Amino acid sequence: MPTTSPGISHLLRLTSALTVLTPCPGPPAHHKGAPTPPLEAQVKNRQRRVGAAAVTTATVGLVAATLAAAPAASASPAAPAAPAAPGTLASSLASTLGSQTAGSYLKGGKLVVTVTNAKAAQAVRAAGAVPKTVTRSATDLKKTMSALKREATVPGTAWAVDPASNQVVLTMDSTVKGAKLKKVKAAAAKQGAAVRTERVAGAFRPLTLGGEAIYTGGARCSLGFNVRSGSTYYFVTAGHCTNIGTTWTDRSGRTLGRTVASSFPGNDYGVVQYTSTPADTQGAVQLYNGTYDITRVGNATVGQTVYRSGSTTGLHSGSVTALNQTVNYQEGSVSGLIRTTVCAEPGDSGGSLLASPNTAIGLTSGGSGNCSSGGTTFFQPVTEPLSRYGLSVY
Repeated sequence: MPTTSPGISHLLRLTSALTVLTPCPGPPAHHKGAPTPPLEAQVKNRQRRVGAAAVTTATVGLVAATLAAAPAASASPAAPAAPAAPGTLASSLASTLGSQTAGSYLKGGKLVVTVTNAKAAQAVRAAGAVPKTVTRSATDLKKTMSALKREATVPGTAWAVDPASNQVVLTMDSTVKGAKLKKVKAAAAKQGAAVRTERVAGAFRPLTLGGEAIYTGGARCSLGFNVRSGSTYYFVTAGHCTNIGTTWTDRSGRTLGRTVASSFPGNDYGVVQYTSTPADTQGAVQLYNGTYDITRVGNATVGQTVYRSGSTTGLHSGSVTALNQTVNYQEGSVSGLIRTTVCAEPGDSGGSLLASPNTAIGLTSGGSGNCSSGGTTFFQPVTEPLSRYGLSVY
């Protein structure tokens, strides 16, 4: 069902942004040199202003675009107090330890790394993290997920490793019932204590609908991040969006660019090359209260606080609950995703997942639930398309 969204004459700017489809005043002007509030403050301010009723109103919005103009004079936000070291450290230790670890997570601000032996525990301590001895190795859990892939791949299921419990969590949405439910439960039972099952309300789905913002083939999606390769500029968004069409336009029908790469299912990312390079090229993400500069790309860590911008529901925060997530949409299976408690709704697909400080993390793929009652949302790691095609944020 279409709704009236804000004007999007700003779509030709290269700034991925947050546009809220609820009746509200436009973002205040920012004076040159005045830093925008940190992400944490922006989430709190937005929650106080909009409230649950406004968010509910936004649910009838269309498949959002996070593309809008950033105030040219807006400065970078004040640097957050805590550096984003855990993700880098977690990746480094995972590479070093190999099968001697079964994942890591944040607890009380500390990186906890699972290990299977004393030697690995010593290496974790030496690196400045906290070791936790577990019984199942990464190899064990990988075999468990492979078994689920063979025996429990039905639409509405998802699974990933929960490093805190050293189990694979098998999630079923409300569409899994009858013979399908029996099949999935039987597959889980074969794995014993290595698998924990849970149910979620609603259905896992890519968050797309017809509508306005960035258009292709009659569908509307969100822009994730602006990227470039040398002097050629692109944006990245969800692959289930770029599968729909090739040419992307704004609300007026003016061409923005053409899809040059698309991967869905399997992955969920797409790359669109801008037709021309506007003079006001910017790489910041615009939040409701100002802009937030993106200067780096990072890997997510379980337990990490993250933020999502999307034009249907605005700016929301949550935490990372799993990595390397597999989700079985009706359209096909996607693996390697980030699972979070951040809510999202149709209209937010392809939008930005970011973290402090100034870090691009992922692209909104899909999920279940909504921003009134909460939900589960999956994100494509942005590192994959950037690495594959030699692209960088700016």
